[in-house]
Amino acid sequence: MRIINVHEAKTHLSKLLEDVKAGEEIVLAKMGKPYARLVPIDQPKPVRLGFLSGSVGDDILQPMSDEELADWEGPIHP
Repeated sequence: MRIINVHEAKTHLSKLLEDVKAGEEIVLAKMGKPYARLVPIDQPKPVRLGFLSGSVGDDILQPMSDEELADWEGPIHP
């Protein structure tokens, strides 16, 4: 963790952001007193498409039976 004063941070903000992106944590200070932290944000995990491939049968595309349709359209039971 590195402590940087606000004036220096304004002057070198682009470089500081690159350092943070690389994983470094930077504390911004004003007159020696810590005010804020620059930390990298968590990167979202990539979405994997097709993860259900083969797990849903072809019958999913068939019309519902009268009983299934009644259950689907009926009231919600707690």
